[in-house]
Amino acid sequence: MAWNKVNVDEQRMHFVVRAASGQERMSPLCREFGISRPTGYLWRKRFRQVDALAGLAEHSRRPKRIAHRTEVWKEQRVLALRQQTGWGAKKLRVLLQEEEKISLAVRTIHRILDRHGLISAIASQPAPGRFERSAPNDLWQMDTKGRYLLRAGECHPLSILDDHSRYAVGLYALPELSAEKAYPYLVQTFLNYGLPLAMLMDRGSLWWSARNGWGLTWLSVRLIDLGIQLLYGRVRHPQTQGKVERFHRTLDQAIGHRGAPQEFAPWPAMLEEFRSSYNHRRPHEALAMKRPVERYQPSRRSYVEHAKEWEYPVGSDVRPLNAQGMLTEQRHRWFVCEALAGKRVRVERYAERLLVSYRHMYLREIDPQQAWSRPLVVARHSGAGNAPVALRALSAFPVPTETTKGKV
Repeated sequence: MAWNKVNVDEQRMHFVVRAASGQERMSPLCREFGISRPTGYLWRKRFRQVDALAGLAEHSRRPKRIAHRTEVWKEQRVLALRQQTGWGAKKLRVLLQEEEKISLAVRTIHRILDRHGLISAIASQPAPGRFERSAPNDLWQMDTKGRYLLRAGECHPLSILDDHSRYAVGLYALPELSAEKAYPYLVQTFLNYGLPLAMLMDRGSLWWSARNGWGLTWLSVRLIDLGIQLLYGRVRHPQTQGKVERFHRTLDQAIGHRGAPQEFAPWPAMLEEFRSSYNHRRPHEALAMKRPVERYQPSRRSYVEHAKEWEYPVGSDVRPLNAQGMLTEQRHRWFVCEALAGKRVRVERYAERLLVSYRHMYLREIDPQQAWSRPLVVARHSGAGNAPVALRALSAFPVPTETTKGKV
């Protein structure tokens, strides 16, 4: 049972729970999990230090002290010239050499600017690498494109793009940013093209909630119930969703060319006309001048209105959350997740603590004795008969990054 990229956090939890019990020898236990004894002792030590499973996340390997970091006074001159000119690293390098007699590499100057938050999303491209799923419907990218102000009201385009083919499976005009307005269009997309294996989104209010530690909204819970894996991009890193961001740039150019309607009524037809042209007529350089329709085919996974009830392992302690998403334990209520109000969760016990999970994911670690409840960012694999779906929160599961500056 060696560590792997998908469920390494879950395996750490299982290992630590067993190692901390003191009832098993470390050597056989490490062999069972396919890890070295130093690694096993490291995780047991870390658990004892933080006294909580929530503290088992991977630690940064960045050194605490950088021996060859640029001197402070040089950084100050870089920042002063940046404030004066607003230029990027290449131009600043020339000024530093000619006026300040300071020799710094372009990459060093860029890092100084980035460290102080002076690199915009566009200027920070290209990203470290590209990714592309190997087949249609392996991953859809979803996002909303800002807003267009109208004479009366607003228009928020909602875009859904297939990662492999760049095929726009959905482009809809929303009069407001709300899950109630967006979800019917998602259902229509699923009816037209089937269900994807995964969806990549930013932390927009439709599918990410800042009101609770887990970040679920009722819309994202509904997607999980449909068996869709959810991936969230990093905050202020639009390059994570490079394809849909580039799609929005093309859309914005098209709207600018023909003129944005000032009333909401023409928007749905205009966006559908653009989507048809984008999918069937416009060649894409990233597809060797082919059209998206030539690489896309609908998913074989059909949409079902009522998801099948999740089957927890036999003998599990399964309980419903109350209307506030709280769990009752020994006459006390513990917060789990507001978006899961009324949902059935599984409660596991270890070392006088509780582990709460919904379907395939751990949600919460609760210590009734110490009176605390902490979120867990851990995806768990399902048992037999259930699709291996995972909800990945960014802090524990970074997704691949692609640039929005490439050819499309």
